[in-house]
Amino acid sequence: MGTVVDDAASVEFHAFFERHYAELARLAALLTGEADAADDLAADALLALWHRWDRVRAADHPVAYARGVVANLARTRIRSAIRERRRITLFWSQREEKTENPDVPGMVDVQEALRRLPFRKRACVVLRHAFDLSEKDTALALGVSVGTVKSQTSKGMAELQRLLGSQDAPRQIHRAVSGATGGRDR
Repeated sequence: MGTVVDDAASVEFHAFFERHYAELARLAALLTGEADAADDLAADALLALWHRWDRVRAADHPVAYARGVVANLARTRIRSAIRERRRITLFWSQREEKTENPDVPGMVDVQEALRRLPFRKRACVVLRHAFDLSEKDTALALGVSVGTVKSQTSKGMAELQRLLGSQDAPRQIHRAVSGATGGRDR
């Protein structure tokens, strides 16, 4: 039978879970570009948080801590996928195909452009523009300095504007990522 402290911690964690699960799943989807994996990553992050709940609940910013766990899990998943693709490529040693006059799409999809950004730039842009987090909150979530957030966000936005061919990238990003989980808000 659990103690009063264990029961209180359980109730507190359950409330945290209910309040932040959808946001963490959305963050995972935007960072990995895989809506299907987002629920699993958010669940894995919350499981890790539960195992360290005493430490998490004592933290100054538990939500930032949770976002950091999601970002780290997403980074690990991306790195695993890259390693797997490299192994497959080496195994099959794809032949080179060249096409003349390729059909270049007129507009690059925002999510595809986000996937092209290095992880830290992508994370900064997503947290700042999709989640409307302050520079300080973004820095807390990623475990970096505010200066790094400013620099990476600025560079990421410049690269997105170049990729999208638009000076209106912030608005395009906000519109595109607000529906990135296919309207599956919880």
